Amino acid sequence: MMMEEEELEFSEDLEAILNLTPEVQLAIEQVFPSQDPLDRADFNAVEYINTLFPTEQSLANIDDVVNKIRLKIRRLDDNIRMVVRGQTNVGQDGRQALAEAQVAIGQLFGKIKDIKDKAEKSEQMVKEITRDIKQLDHAKRHLTTSITTLNHLHMLAGGVDSLEAMTRRRQYGEVANLLQGVVNVLEHFHKYMGIPQIRQLSERVKAAQSELGTQIMADFEEAFPAQGSKRAGGPSNVLRDACLVANVLDPRIKQEIIKKFIRQHLSEYMVLFQENQDVAWLDKIDRRYAWIKRQLVDYEEKYGRMFPEEWCMTERIAVEFCHITRTELAKVMRTRAKEIEVKLLLFAIQRTTNFEGLLAKRFSGCTLTDVPGVKKPEPPLESTNPFLEDEVGDDGSEIEEDLDRPKKHKAPDNPFHGIISKCFEPHLYVYIESQDKNLGEMIDRFVSDFRAQGPPKAGTEDGGAVLPSCADLFVYYKKCMVQCSQLSTGEPMIALTTIFQKYLREYAWKILSGNLPKTSSNSGGLTIKSLLQEKEGSEAAKFNVEELCLICSILSTAEYCLATTQQLEEKLKEKVDKTLVERINLTGEMDTFSNVISNSIQLLVQDLDAACDPALTAMSKMPWQSVEHVGDQSPYVTSVIMHIKQNVPIIRGNLASTRKYFTQFCIKFTNSFIPKFINHLFRCKPISMVGAEQLLLDTHSLKTVLLDLPSIGSQVVRKAPASYTKIVVKGMTRAEMILKVVMAPHEPSVVFVDNYIKLLADGNPETFQKTLDMKGLKRSEQSSMLELFRQRLPTPPSGADGGPSLSFSTPTPEQENSRIRKLEKLIKKRL
Repeated sequence: MMMEEEELEFSEDLEAILNLTPEVQLAIEQVFPSQDPLDRADFNAVEYINTLFPTEQSLANIDDVVNKIRLKIRRLDDNIRMVVRGQTNVGQDGRQALAEAQVAIGQLFGKIKDIKDKAEKSEQMVKEITRDIKQLDHAKRHLTTSITTLNHLHMLAGGVDSLEAMTRRRQYGEVANLLQGVVNVLEHFHKYMGIPQIRQLSERVKAAQSELGTQIMADFEEAFPAQGSKRAGGPSNVLRDACLVANVLDPRIKQEIIKKFIRQHLSEYMVLFQENQDVAWLDKIDRRYAWIKRQLVDYEEKYGRMFPEEWCMTERIAVEFCHITRTELAKVMRTRAKEIEVKLLLFAIQRTTNFEGLLAKRFSGCTLTDVPGVKKPEPPLESTNPFLEDEVGDDGSEIEEDLDRPKKHKAPDNPFHGIISKCFEPHLYVYIESQDKNLGEMIDRFVSDFRAQGPPKAGTEDGGAVLPSCADLFVYYKKCMVQCSQLSTGEPMIALTTIFQKYLREYAWKILSGNLPKTSSNSGGLTIKSLLQEKEGSEAAKFNVEELCLICSILSTAEYCLATTQQLEEKLKEKVDKTLVERINLTGEMDTFSNVISNSIQLLVQDLDAACDPALTAMSKMPWQSVEHVGDQSPYVTSVIMHIKQNVPIIRGNLASTRKYFTQFCIKFTNSFIPKFINHLFRCKPISMVGAEQLLLDTHSLKTVLLDLPSIGSQVVRKAPASYTKIVVKGMTRAEMILKVVMAPHEPSVVFVDNYIKLLADGNPETFQKTLDMKGLKRSEQSSMLELFRQRLPTPPSGADGGPSLSFSTPTPEQENSRIRKLEKLIKKRL
């Protein structure tokens, strides 16, 4: 017992020792990977033995297994013994290696110290060798500086003496070169200004400069007296050299010379064009520019070589003339504002802008920033607007090409733009008012011309084309935009845009909407007249071919106006100041043209729809119960096809340039015709089996025609758009399903109801009852069928409204028609 307890305690201790943490176990598996079950951390002896001896027969090999395990244990013991013996001398070997390393470090430290001592000795030796050389270098440098300074001092003293002497003799040619050299030499003595002799020389230089400035100004006063009498020739060579000296003197001297010369040169202009003179008015503005051209030519001949080229005196005279002219013109226009007419104003602006362009070709504009009191005018906004680059044409095709043309490279800015013409901006209201009046007269002329000429004739090139008046309107807009953008990119452009908006709306109302053929329900909605005069089976009033061409022409014109107005808005935003871009908005006008397009399409749809109504009414009044055999398509189908073949080719031909709107017409007609056809189909009651088959044949014929509607009557067969085909197939398939339900036997009732729900997927009891009416069932039979129908309806999903109907995202066309009929009956009763 004691031995067993000791063995149990030993095994528990051994198990506690071998219970390693997961991290340690994972590290062991990474260092010593093994597939042996004995090496697993979760080793189970029972499972291992069961693996070795799965059956009783395998126990026959137990001795071999035991021998293998004992051999393995013996090898492990040998390996452990070798490892333990190998670790016996590890501590002693480590201590020995550490001692050897410490000895090597000591030896290395000693060698480093010896090298450092030798380097310090070498450095001290080099310093002793180079000390004398450094002293010699310093002496050489100081000696060179002293010699240079003495030379500069000698040059300065001699230069100051020569400068004073030349100044007294007015030898400006020699003074110009000498003064610049003296000033440059004097800059080397700024740090020696504490020395009295140097300070005295500096004061003499300043005194000489001051004397030169006063002397040169006096020479110019003498050569060009304030009275305006010019002395040709004379001291021009002396003054030319004096200008060279002025370049070296204080810049204020140069500016004063320029200012006085220009003032004296333009004094005659101030007298000739005084405010009270007849030539000062706008109608003689050409004389101002002719006068300055003559003066500039005279200046070039007489004084062109007197002033240095970098002074740009010709440009300065022109710039000063521009500012004087702007001030004088502004003054005279304020005084005589009531006399300003638009033609006179445009004449003056044109001549002025032409002169500004001439200045830009002749001069660079470099003086616009350095003339006292002159500010360089802001350059016009970067614009790629082709309206400013091309001439106005006589037709509307050019403006369309202009708007669609790729953007051109921007021409160089005119630095003189607005330097004079800015004075006209406060008076541009005259131009804006004139354009308002002109555009109003143009719209009235368009209206009268349209009434006189009548709608475009069918079969001519004008049929369905854009109205010529539309092109004329936008060409005139182009002309106005060019003129106004050359004058101002600020508030006048906003005012002109407002005028554009006003007459775009008037054009849409008076020319386009106002000339659409009138119908009893032009807006597409219900009217009292349409309700009172409704006569089923009567021949509806149709548009003739000329009216159809007119509608298509108005639609094409509205589409052109819509696209051009959008591009016009973009061009206006390019031209106007960036701070005013947000105020350019033609969205309302574009919506107006969109409404015209929508109304035109609706008129075309209503016309064809109304033409088909008598045929559908005839269909609903036919005795379908007495049909004995199925033949060709019924006469009402032939009538519908005839009307479609009459209208659609005309509309397609006139809308050839706007295919998308022809597609919209086809879709809208189909969306209107198919629900109406299904509604009339429900009125065909009762229907026999043969009658239902005939109706199914007619429905298939109509479906085929509707699928070919976009290309009907055309020699070129095009595939209909997928969106249109989907609408036709969905709507006409519903009509076919209704007839198939009518053809199906109503007994047994459960099968009939389930078949109806499966084919139509319509949970509306009213539609189901209409189908029963078509079959000719009695009311008693219908009641039981309706009750069964409500019971067999699928259960609506959770959260849906609890009701005996299927869940649809939108009401069916029959539901929409039912609501409309109820509204019509209600209005009739009240009337």
